[in-house]
Amino acid sequence: MARGTMAEDVQAQIKQLILQRRLTPGDPLPTEAELVGLLDVSRNSVREALKALQAMRIVEIRHGFGTYVGPLTLEPFVEGVAFRAAVRHHQGEPSLYELMEVREALEAGLIGTVARHLPAEDLAVLKGLVQRMAEEARGGQVQSATDRAFHLALYRSMGNHLLSEVLDAFWAALRRVREDLSDDRPDPEVTHRQHQEIVDALEAGDGDRAVEAIHRHFDGIRRRLAE
Repeated sequence: MARGTMAEDVQAQIKQLILQRRLTPGDPLPTEAELVGLLDVSRNSVREALKALQAMRIVEIRHGFGTYVGPLTLEPFVEGVAFRAAVRHHQGEPSLYELMEVREALEAGLIGTVARHLPAEDLAVLKGLVQRMAEEARGGQVQSATDRAFHLALYRSMGNHLLSEVLDAFWAALRRVREDLSDDRPDPEVTHRQHQEIVDALEAGDGDRAVEAIHRHFDGIRRRLAE
């Protein structure tokens, strides 16, 4: 068996072992020696497979302690999408627009449903975050952590954990590539106002107005990218 194929086969077997044993993030995996025996492969093959799986956040190698099921996050996806966008941007392609448009399509397509079914406790969280934005804007800069928390809370009521992770992944990817390219920070007062408009529409239960507010928010990003 070719070396690449062997490594991929061992990775697949380790993933299958995790599934068969119903292991969850943080659970210990068999030791390296045990995996060699269980899978009937060389120690080097096991090590290569574990390193590859660690890069994908499927396993976590804690030197001196063992190997555990990893956090299973979308971080490798974020890194890949952000790097792809940065490379293509330097090649003159509209990769930042494309990344933003995917995020805009997802958020605008979902916000109408959120407006119809937003629980009072989620609305209270969003109001609190907009209030924090107002305070930060007076200080000269809305923190990215506050913006990220807002967009996470915005779709929490849908109860779809994968959807939340995907939306957050696109938020993180766009933020990362803009920071890498030294994109100018937005006007904090405008950022606060745009998020306030989204919350006002949600409080009124007006889905169409919420969609328009989301598009205005992304129009601001679009203008900064054009500049």
